[in-house]
Amino acid sequence: MPTVATLLDCRVVIYANDHRPAHVHVIGGGSEAVFDLHCPNGPPELRENYGFSRGVVRRLKAALLREIVDLCDNWSQVHGQF
Repeated sequence: MPTVATLLDCRVVIYANDHRPAHVHVIGGGSEAVFDLHCPNGPPELRENYGFSRGVVRRLKAALLREIVDLCDNWSQVHGQF
């Protein structure tokens, strides 16, 4: 499970054996969320949330959007075209 970024003290992970659509897992502080990336331009969309507050989810979405090009590139390197 390669960590492709660190945002707001959370690891952003793309699992090698995962499935489409392009998405990332955000893990930190005992919580985890999954965001669909909507590559290549976003915006990221929350799909699952296990423990993050609404405020943290909002900040994570904004941080993911700022990194969307790199995240989509990382997804493509692991899984091929999104």
